[in-house]
Amino acid sequence: MTRRYAAWLYLAPALALLITFTYVPVANMVVYSFTSWDGLDVTMDPVGLDNYVRVFTDERYWRVFLISGYYFVASFAQIAIALYFAVILSFNTRFRNLFKGILFFPYLLNGVAVGFVFLYLFQPDGTLDTVLRWAGLGDQTHYWLGDPDIANISLAGTSVWRFTGLSFVLFLGAIQSIPGEIYEAAEIDGAGDWHKFRHIIVPGIRRIISLSFILAISGSLSVFEIPFIMTGGANGTRTFVVQAYETAFQFRQIGLASAMAVVLLLIVLLITWIQRRLVPDEEVTLS
Repeated sequence: MTRRYAAWLYLAPALALLITFTYVPVANMVVYSFTSWDGLDVTMDPVGLDNYVRVFTDERYWRVFLISGYYFVASFAQIAIALYFAVILSFNTRFRNLFKGILFFPYLLNGVAVGFVFLYLFQPDGTLDTVLRWAGLGDQTHYWLGDPDIANISLAGTSVWRFTGLSFVLFLGAIQSIPGEIYEAAEIDGAGDWHKFRHIIVPGIRRIISLSFILAISGSLSVFEIPFIMTGGANGTRTFVVQAYETAFQFRQIGLASAMAVVLLLIVLLITWIQRRLVPDEEVTLS
């Protein structure tokens, strides 16, 4: 009996923190979403489903979801780049530890710092334009963040630079966990690099690839730091989370912003469930 309760005693601190800082705030958010509250008044006026109806019918709130498409496409480029370098650096490569550090370093930086660094990089006639002139790729001034046609592409590229390191580390750890004997057996059978990648590496890291897609989808829908710091949502770069932030803290519509957050949470959960149904978490065997 003592051992039975001992496990719960060890879990109690973690469960208390999880409930206090995750589930209780989520429950409060759901309650707020059914009210009209400015975050300051003592009383909250119930409005039923009006906030949810407004989220889905007001063009200002649902059109910003389309901006997530830029980050969604960029996330696939991020996964491809990370997987490419993870495969190469998993084997004997000169200076591979140096390259590992270079690839992972951007993820260690604070999002605000990354935003300010790239803000100066994308300035008209700034660093990027200067490098392009040196490379002979054009001599005109580009408005990387001021032109609505390319602003979101610039921001999505910044996101790729920052988060590729996370996907790289996940892939690298998964690939290195595959027993070396399997590669040796494949070489004896005459398998080339492509066959090793297709029949050994990809099946061996299927779970990590699945996790990366989940992170990519949820991350593309909840982008906040980079567009908020670099453009403030101007020039057609306002994402759903930036819109929710402005609704809550600029326009003092806490109830409506809570409804937007609940909708985002439900969409992420739904997409994750669909993805898990399409790609079930099966046991991976390479033997």
